[in-house]
Amino acid sequence: MEAHKYAKRLALLVAAAGVLQGCKENIDTSARYVFKEETITSYLAKHDIYSEYYDLLGRVPISIMSETTVRQLLAARGNFTVFAPTNEAIQTYLGTLVEEGLISSPSWDAFTDSVKLDSVRQVVVFNSIIDGGDEISQVYETANFPLEDNAEFPMGTLNDGKLTLHRVEGHVDSLYINTDCPIDIDNRDIPAINGFIHRIHKVIAPKNVTAASYIQDILDKQTDGYLVISRVIQACGLLDTLSKVRDEVYEKLYQTGQIPDLQGMTSWGFAEGSIGYAPKHRKYGFTIFAETDDFWREQGIDPKSPTLLSELKDWIIQNNQYSVDDPYTLDDDYESEKNLLNQWVTYHILPMKIPTNRLVIHHNEFGYSRSNPYKYSIPVMEFYASYGRRRLFKLYESKQSEGVYINRFPEIDLERHGTGEEISCAPENVGCRVMTESPLAVVNDIENANIYPIDAPLSYNDKVRDNLQRNRIRFDGFSLCPEFINNDIRKKQATEERYQHVYIPSASIYPYSENMILNEDCKFVYYNAWDYDWCNLNADEMKAVGRFEITFKLPPVPRRGTYELRYRVLANGNRGIGQLYFGDDLENLPVTDIPMDLTVRCDGRNTGWEDDTDDDDYNAEVDKRMRNNWLMKGERSICRNGNTSSTARHYVNREIIRHIVVRKTLDPNKTYYLKIKSVLDSDKKEFYMDYLEYVAKEIYDNPEKPEDIW
Repeated sequence: MEAHKYAKRLALLVAAAGVLQGCKENIDTSARYVFKEETITSYLAKHDIYSEYYDLLGRVPISIMSETTVRQLLAARGNFTVFAPTNEAIQTYLGTLVEEGLISSPSWDAFTDSVKLDSVRQVVVFNSIIDGGDEISQVYETANFPLEDNAEFPMGTLNDGKLTLHRVEGHVDSLYINTDCPIDIDNRDIPAINGFIHRIHKVIAPKNVTAASYIQDILDKQTDGYLVISRVIQACGLLDTLSKVRDEVYEKLYQTGQIPDLQGMTSWGFAEGSIGYAPKHRKYGFTIFAETDDFWREQGIDPKSPTLLSELKDWIIQNNQYSVDDPYTLDDDYESEKNLLNQWVTYHILPMKIPTNRLVIHHNEFGYSRSNPYKYSIPVMEFYASYGRRRLFKLYESKQSEGVYINRFPEIDLERHGTGEEISCAPENVGCRVMTESPLAVVNDIENANIYPIDAPLSYNDKVRDNLQRNRIRFDGFSLCPEFINNDIRKKQATEERYQHVYIPSASIYPYSENMILNEDCKFVYYNAWDYDWCNLNADEMKAVGRFEITFKLPPVPRRGTYELRYRVLANGNRGIGQLYFGDDLENLPVTDIPMDLTVRCDGRNTGWEDDTDDDDYNAEVDKRMRNNWLMKGERSICRNGNTSSTARHYVNREIIRHIVVRKTLDPNKTYYLKIKSVLDSDKKEFYMDYLEYVAKEIYDNPEKPEDIW
């Protein structure tokens, strides 16, 4: 944790009625008052059922750089959510440590190693507290708990971990933290001046093992559930990769102040006193989607068979779970990316740890309202590049799908005046349902990964590739960079400034993202815009000022063919002008066209824009004229908080426009890059991007079915 953050908060602690009163950063002194109710600390002190927990709070410092204890922290003003274990819960936890051989008896006095004692105390304390920072909206009573099963709380615990909430189907009052830590029905939502207390009957102590350790334990114990995929992962030499947790070099640089925050940066450019906050960590992560061992037994394959790998290779070929366009080998060199089994299993892995409630992002799609967040409307989807040999991967959810699916390809009402909703889905195009509700879903105990069971076999076969090519592949700018998901940056549900403006350092300071290169003069900020009512995809955006040069590694295309690459802009006078480069040779990227003016609105310019009329044929002609200028209107699928009459296509002031960057033949076996370089002699104008999209010629130049406006 950041010691300076709590030092500031606690610097003004004063005694008041025998209770410590604290002040937060930048506190308005006019708001000071004498506490007349309980702080979390004083409440716990008065209730013997928490006496052991209260004692622990006074023994655990908030960081290794501070003598201030967590007990003092919880006496300060703030927005804390505390899951307080009872004395019995703590004793039961000590009993499990006896069973594990860590101590000889269930007592704190049984520890013979002071380092282990401090570590275990910290586990109990840090995992029980969510610090909501400066925002009262970031403290959680049960009415504000996540509604999806196994969903994460938006804010992290004191050790930057995430807690999840498990809801028991059919029992609305049965709530569990991290699957198996029950919240007391009669002692929850206990109000304090500085937050809420929830009594729990089991200590929250996630194992926090790596994916590699978790899988190795399955292999050692021959545990049923994920034995097949664990054996394949081991054979393909992936355990070393799955052991990565964080970039320790970045960690040290940040902690020693060598990763600076960006002073004077806001969403509107530069302003004195504002800050773009650098990420605290650079974590690695993985999401594994897996067929279960029960599925393999149904296929006639024994998970413990000594010939499992050869049986599985035969099954993949016999069931067409591969693509004829992907060259592969059938030898026993499973660690080679050319090997069939390696290609099959790596398509089950994404290089980012995606929480249950973030597999897709619902925010401002057509007909969706954040005031009713679980009432879905039109489909939303994410496109990612898989781990290993990079292949396109689609996650999808709609009102009709009743869950998140991998590679689902339904019929959708995309007429000009259509609903935008899913109409039907042929059985062969349903895809794999991600069974987040399954007891086999692993979302707590692995520090660097989530594992989700799926209900159908997953592969990058020819049918999937053909269907992907028939899709408009629209990918948010920050879906390109796994680091922004692994480090809880993208669309974090928090309005505090440190989460709104996240500064990504240039490569000269530290190369934070593998898929994005920033030059030394680039001051790059991710603008989260959580809960903002903007007509961007998901309402967030990336921007930079300075003499920027930014290069992105793009996802692969599904098939060889002619595609358009498009770049979507919400134009205004703060933007700059950039020269774009595109190609597969990173050291020698060709220029695409004349520089792109990101200030261009469609009114009063030679773009061909006209507002839509009641004549759809005429509207289609307007669209064609714009395309002749390599421009397109915004999309109908994005709107302002459910207001279907205010879509990006009809956006006020005609500010939203899609630029066609290139139109050329692309190869799925090549990696393509997009570079944007400022051409202005100014360090105040912005780079800006929302999303990119690949669109195959079969879509944009289809004489029988013109491309839709969604």
